[in-house]
Amino acid sequence: MTTRERSEPAINAAERPMLEGWLDYHRDTLALKCAGLTDAQLREACVPPSELGLIGHMAEVERGWFREVLAGEDVKPIYGTDEDRDGEFHLTEADTWEMDAAIWQAEIARARENTANVGLDDLSAGRSRSGEQFNLRWIYTHTIEEYARHNGHADLVREKIDGSTGE
Repeated sequence: MTTRERSEPAINAAERPMLEGWLDYHRDTLALKCAGLTDAQLREACVPPSELGLIGHMAEVERGWFREVLAGEDVKPIYGTDEDRDGEFHLTEADTWEMDAAIWQAEIARARENTANVGLDDLSAGRSRSGEQFNLRWIYTHTIEEYARHNGHADLVREKIDGSTGE
């Protein structure tokens, strides 16, 4: 996977481009934190979970919110099972950056497809535990929060491995 150039969203954008811009910024931040590390380094759990586990987790987040909840697709977890719901965090030597990054990027592409013709106030096909539908604005904001939280985690992992710090 090639890491895209990362740029901050426009400071005067309309609401949707602003939300999409921040979400892409945080997607790109996670890719940047992982770029250039070996699979063994990406599996390292010096501050559990490892960055490779974070990539798998964010693929599950993208899949869950933009496919299952927003679009109502009947999709199974990528890594999790009934016995191991957090399978993305239980890495083996078979897990590689190339494989997991491709899955993550495919889920991002599908998320973009599923949101292309949906308005910010449009409601999801899926419902919350209490039976309420989510609007796309809430899903974008929640997904941005997920990336922001896990990018902070990726900062700690990356700093321990090679001293890289920053946004």
